[in-house]
Amino acid sequence: MLRGAQAVTLDAKGRLAMPTRYREWLRSDSENLLVCTIDINHPCLLLYPMYEWEAIERKLRSLSSMNPMERRLQRLLLGHATECELDNNGRMLISGPLRQHAGLGRKVMLVGQLNKFELWDEARWQQQVADDIELLPDADWSSSERLQDFSL
Repeated sequence: MLRGAQAVTLDAKGRLAMPTRYREWLRSDSENLLVCTIDINHPCLLLYPMYEWEAIERKLRSLSSMNPMERRLQRLLLGHATECELDNNGRMLISGPLRQHAGLGRKVMLVGQLNKFELWDEARWQQQVADDIELLPDADWSSSERLQDFSL
């Protein structure tokens, strides 16, 4: 499980050093390969271990290229998908177009989301967290059957 939020830094070349706690796991389970693509709902990037990305590709393949909405989703996710390989120092390059899409600066947040990471500009992440917390008290919990029974 990928969880937790960790501040990381992009270097001048657009590389980030994967936190040590994930490196060995990614090396053994994902053979140092991840796939980075855009998030279609938020100004961040999605970073999948290769085996998780392959499951996403199977789902995208099942969509119809003749349905305009399904084709848009394929175009956005597959068109931006970029393989990222961890080097010997545990770094990976995030391409310029992807960094630009998410507005990534030097300080970024790597956020575990069970089967993937989200990669956010640090200031945008802090704002997203504040917005999410602010909306919780007024949320319509009845809009999701699964959330109605969710308990912490």
